[in-house]
Amino acid sequence: MGLFVFLAIVVLIVVYIVSLYNGLVTARNSYKNAFAQIDVQLTRRHDLIPNLVETAKAYLAHEHSTLEAVMQARNAAVKGLADAKSNPGDPTAMAQLAASENGLNQSLGRLFAVSEAYPDLKADQTMMQLSEELTSTENRVAFARQAYNDAVMTYNNRCEVFPGSFIASSFSFTPAQSLHVDDSVREAPKVSFA
Repeated sequence: MGLFVFLAIVVLIVVYIVSLYNGLVTARNSYKNAFAQIDVQLTRRHDLIPNLVETAKAYLAHEHSTLEAVMQARNAAVKGLADAKSNPGDPTAMAQLAASENGLNQSLGRLFAVSEAYPDLKADQTMMQLSEELTSTENRVAFARQAYNDAVMTYNNRCEVFPGSFIASSFSFTPAQSLHVDDSVREAPKVSFA
């Protein structure tokens, strides 16, 4: 009888440890999936920008440096996204992604500020449509970022709360980094082409 009770306790402990481990794996997969949604939206955003620049190019011929800055910032953001995609949750990758997206937002802000001086560009149907799509994408990025940060928080909580912290450290589950951006990046670019 004592052996049966001992085996039952051992089995319960093993089941509990397996359950904790599986919960950590599920939480890690959840934040990686949430990052994949950010990837989809940022890729869409990055794909819209060359079209936006091409449309503006015809009107902003002497604003070549502004257009170049937008494309350089876009290329840096694409690289930052690729680096982050290879290791979502990595603090360095998340910091680089946030910095590159911030740079892209700043250069887009300058482009939109310059374009305000060109009534023909503001009235261009393609430019208006691209601007609307970009604003819509910015909103989707914000929602995806929030879902990612929520999933990272859940994962990190599971890694830090006892007894999950013991299992996490035993199986090399490292904390994930949420995607923090400054206030200027959180807001969609101000566009008024009407």
